[in-house]
Formats: sequence, structure tokens, C-alpha cells
Amino acid sequence: MDLSLIQKDILITLISLYHQHSHPVKGEEIAEVIRRNPGTVRNQMQALKAIGLVDGIPGPKGGYNPTAQAYKALNLDISEREYDVKIARNGQEVPGVKVVEIAFTTLCHPDICRANASIRGSIKSFEIGDQITIGPTPVNKLLIRGEVYGRDEVSQTLLISIYEMISLPKKPIKHYMSSPLLSLKRSDTLGNALHLFNTHRIRGAPVIEEGHLYGIVTMSDLAWAIEKEVPLTDPVSAIMTTDVVKVPSSVQLFEVIRSFKERDIGRLIVMDGDQPVGILTQSDIIKVFPSL
Repeated sequence: MDLSLIQKDILITLISLYHQHSHPVKGEEIAEVIRRNPGTVRNQMQALKAIGLVDGIPGPKGGYNPTAQAYKALNLDISEREYDVKIARNGQEVPGVKVVEIAFTTLCHPDICRANASIRGSIKSFEIGDQITIGPTPVNKLLIRGEVYGRDEVSQTLLISIYEMISLPKKPIKHYMSSPLLSLKRSDTLGNALHLFNTHRIRGAPVIEEGHLYGIVTMSDLAWAIEKEVPLTDPVSAIMTTDVVKVPSSVQLFEVIRSFKERDIGRLIVMDGDQPVGILTQSDIIKVFPSL
């Protein structure tokens, strides 16, 4: 089925918005994304509806839905088992846009590494010079960073100059955590905590009693307490953080990196069910892949 460039653009945007919001998409929403006149979009929608690529939904909450024929016309696989490979632009994930194929064009060149990334969704939001991150990919957990140097709107392809590729570890965090877990009790004093930190050269420890996690104390907490002239004989329960970031031991290492950045933390507690079994720090992550 031969579609015009604007029809492909409208159809791709419709599918992208439909997957993003899971409800009928209005012509005005599509027009805003592709930067076209709403009247033009409505006219093209009538043509696409006539050939069975979209369904019109009447009413105030109505709009347009893509049909199965629309996916076939664009050679898109709608299998529910398909893995979404995310793409971020200048550090922010682009909603409704996924990478479906990466073709390396100059992989063997000694100085240049370029690739073509086929996109599902609108590529109009990408500009030449944008810094992008793709991945991780499903099988080898490949993370790609590069710069957009071109785009092909007909084939929905971004042309990327790659400056970094990282294969992320596939093992769960239990293989990288520090264990057995060094911990404190609520009744332990700040002096006890300072002694534990200096003896074992660590900068934080959870507060645990009878297998229950009550909080965490860090060297920063101790420094704050000393600055405020809190007696070292006071219990750690007076300064501990009770909002502890916890993750299951089965989670893969690359999945927790975002937690460190978003929560601005230096460590998290690894759990096996309800039991704390280890601690993972930023230093542990840097040892595995220092480029992150």
C-alpha cells in the first residue's frame, strides 16, 4: 500500500500517541506533534479511514484509533512480547518513541562509529546535534550514547554518530553487593557507629534488629550530628534515616542505577524477601562499569 509522506507521518504519530495514552487520539493532538494544520490532518484522516487504516470514534471523548491494517501498512509488529528499547534526548526519555532496529554502518572504521536507528513514533522532536541514549537492548543489555547528525523522515530513521557503547552486566545485584551485612542496633551509640565505620572503612550501615530494617546511618549523618554537638553517647536511632531505599536481590544491576541518581543516595539495602542481606553502594557500581 503506497502512502504519501504526510499520511505515513500522521499514521505513525497516531500509533505512537495511541500506545502512549491508550485512548482515541484527536486530530488536533496529531497536528500539534507533526506541526501541521488541524484541517489538513482531518482531511487526511478521512482518506486513511476510507482505506481502513483508522477507525473514527464519535463523541466528546472520541478521536481516531489505528487498525491492524495500519500496523501492516507500516510494517510494524504488534506482538505483545516485543521489548521496548527506550531512547532519551539530552538526558530526558522521549515518551511514545521506541527504537526497533539499530544498524551499524561504520563499525569497523578505526575512528568513526555510526549507526542508523529505526524509530517507532515521531522523529520530528529530534534535532541535529541532540545528545541521545538508546537502551538497554533486550538481549545483550547494550547502552548506546551518541549525537544525531541526520534524520530520514521517510524511513523514520535517526542517523547517529556514536561516541560510547556499554554492555551492562546481566547478573542480579546479589552478585555485586557487600555481604555479610555490617549493621547497627537502634540502641548503639553514635560512638559505636563511628568505630564501626572507621574499623571496616565503610561510610554507612543499616539499623537492624531481629531481621527487621529500621533505618540507615551514614557518615554524613554522623558529621551533621558532630557539627550540631550531639553527644556521641546518643543512640543512632536519634539521627538515622527511616526512609531506606530497598531493592530485591534478584533485580539486575543496571536497573538500580536510576535509583541512585533520582534519590541522590550513596547506597541502598538489598533484600531477600523481608530480610536485609546486603548493601550496594555507588563505589560497587563504579567498580563494575566506571564510565557510568
